[in-house]
Amino acid sequence: MSPENRLPKIAVILGGKNGMLGRALTTAFAAAGVRAVPASHADVDYLDADALDDFLEAQQPGDDEDTADLCLVNTVAYTQVDQAEDQPEEAYKLNAALPAQLGVVAAERGHKLVHFSTDFVFDGAKGAPYVPTDATNPLSVYGASKLAGEEALLSLDVPGLLILRTAWLFGPGRMNFPARMIELAGTRAELNVVDDQHGSPTSTTDLAALTVALAENGASGLLHATNAGEATWHELAAETIRLAELPCRVNPIPTSGFPTKAKRPPCSVLDIARTVQLAGYTPRPWREALAEYVAGLRNESGGR
Repeated sequence: MSPENRLPKIAVILGGKNGMLGRALTTAFAAAGVRAVPASHADVDYLDADALDDFLEAQQPGDDEDTADLCLVNTVAYTQVDQAEDQPEEAYKLNAALPAQLGVVAAERGHKLVHFSTDFVFDGAKGAPYVPTDATNPLSVYGASKLAGEEALLSLDVPGLLILRTAWLFGPGRMNFPARMIELAGTRAELNVVDDQHGSPTSTTDLAALTVALAENGASGLLHATNAGEATWHELAAETIRLAELPCRVNPIPTSGFPTKAKRPPCSVLDIARTVQLAGYTPRPWREALAEYVAGLRNESGGR
């Protein structure tokens, strides 16, 4: 027997107007019949509890409307991994303080909350896909700040709290790794891409659909949410260039050949078995999602 539909009547999506994931979530919730309310920092100061409270109150015009019918969805984050090493205060403000603030407001108002975290909470030493209960050990300021946000939320009594760790996002609307590879391949004969970091490429469109399915089935807690399969950055780049039909060679190089300020986990593949059970379906392989995304880019540009 299928579970009862537990979708909220209203989904307020912070970052829903400008963010790559936020836009996808706005579309997915609206398609499911939810009144999706995308919000940017221009609409409300996320870090001002009173302003946020007033904003949420304004989204519920009926005085007798159940507060549980509103879900707060947070996609706002500081995602510049290397820059975070030099700007830890900014990273912690958006990745730790903001989720904590949202959690307090959601708990006080009785709203559900969906928050997105990252595979970078792990150090990659396991050498196998991580399940949500595995020990964390972030290697970077970015990873540590996102973990602090998780911990802050889990310490609160937020009704129906759902934290989704995801990874290696790509999708319409904003620059991302595959789009950048296509851009570079248009002007270069070859690219050198790291082949000893393994992760879970994820389509924002598919992640949004998965989020809605989890919400509909009443899922809560800490889960992993990605497309099926794993890849190295080199594999992701090479497949992108192949799909784009660009005459550019993609060469594999070790991490040591492309030094970065922030240390990356060598293997941060996320195990989604529990998420599959709760969502009721298995997300498609990342290669299928990437093919759809690249085809969309080619259509937008009129071909190649």
